[in-house]
Amino acid sequence: MQPKAVRIIYWVLTILFVLFMAMDGGAGIAREKTGQDVMKHLGYPVYVMIITGIFKVLGAIAIAQNSLKTIKEWAFAGFFINFVGAFASRAFVGDELSLLILPLVMLSVMFVVYYFWKRYESLKTT
Repeated sequence: MQPKAVRIIYWVLTILFVLFMAMDGGAGIAREKTGQDVMKHLGYPVYVMIITGIFKVLGAIAIAQNSLKTIKEWAFAGFFINFVGAFASRAFVGDELSLLILPLVMLSVMFVVYYFWKRYESLKTT
């Protein structure tokens, strides 16, 4: 793949992922009504939305930047835990397959972003 294509794919996917995570985090911080209903359905206290929302926003900021690589790696790890936890929570309460798919889709998107970040970083060193 051409270096220019890697850069474009990396930045487009990263921006989309970061925007989605920042908006999700903002909704958690604001304790959006639908999110509260989901938290109650899953058996979590509503205040967890604020905690996870703050970390999602911080994680989105960490993934958007390219200078603090260790922080960025930790943000990816945090989102991995978030998506796996969301999938497991939905599965444990017996939610239908359609509700189990979104966390797995987002996990897959995150892995693609991570892959292209590593490709992008390797282009900078060559």
